[in-house]
Amino acid sequence: MVHHRARIRPLWIVTAAAAVAAALGAASFQATAAATGAPPEPPRGAYVALGDSYTAGPGVPVQRPDTGICARSGANYPALVAQAVQPTEFRDVSCSGAVTGNVTGPMFGVPPQVDALSADTTLVTLGIGGNDAGFAPSVATCVVLSLLDQDGAPCAAHFTGDGVDRLAQAVDDVGPKVGAVLTEVRRRAPRATVLLVGYPSLLPESKADCAVFQPIAAGDVPYLRSLNQRLNQVLADQAAAAGAVFVDTFTSSEGHDGCQAPGVRFVEGVLGAEGAAPVHPNAAGMRDMADQVLAALDAPAR
Repeated sequence: MVHHRARIRPLWIVTAAAAVAAALGAASFQATAAATGAPPEPPRGAYVALGDSYTAGPGVPVQRPDTGICARSGANYPALVAQAVQPTEFRDVSCSGAVTGNVTGPMFGVPPQVDALSADTTLVTLGIGGNDAGFAPSVATCVVLSLLDQDGAPCAAHFTGDGVDRLAQAVDDVGPKVGAVLTEVRRRAPRATVLLVGYPSLLPESKADCAVFQPIAAGDVPYLRSLNQRLNQVLADQAAAAGAVFVDTFTSSEGHDGCQAPGVRFVEGVLGAEGAAPVHPNAAGMRDMADQVLAALDAPAR
């Protein structure tokens, strides 16, 4: 690997790490759990969408000018689901950068997302947890370390160096927080069908499967992918415990991760992101996520 170091410019580290830390306001990691529970009938009442940037859609055209720091797209998956289901009322209060505490509490002047719920709410989608696991700073660390050792697994070594996988522990710690959010959602919207939406596939099984270069070390690609899957499993378990429906968006997005070419990928990469924030769903990814939500509702696809 020493021969690679001479080719690396310090600007790479600054640019890649800054891009990740600044634009990754939302979640990551994931697991291939299937939707839990029997598909309910598509509700026709009020639909409320809660979540982080994987729900809001920062950078996905067309951005809604009235959403401020939340950076919501008018073509995110909640908007597409609403177009298909035609609820009597639709409220998207998802916000880029949100953690579970911002669903039940305020966020930089933005009211708690659950304030949008009421006894009249009949459908709720929730996508949350990645920011609680510290995804953005962790990926930024992985990017920097990869530039020093592109063939090894420097990120995995960094986070497991003391014999404990700190990222895996952070993912596991998300579970009770999401469970508490689901409890509050149920309290405020007792009639609602609640769908907990998972995270799409961010990386392939191997760096050899990358069609375009991304600054993640070869040995760290499977490590980060396993955390992507682990988080989804945590979410699926919480959905099952709360009587909610878990929506698997990982399976349908495999082969469309951020390492794939434009026009193929559903998620943008760390570098070269177009039409979405880095390591976030693009317009095609939002369409796929909407399709999985509609399938879980047994509703007609868009």
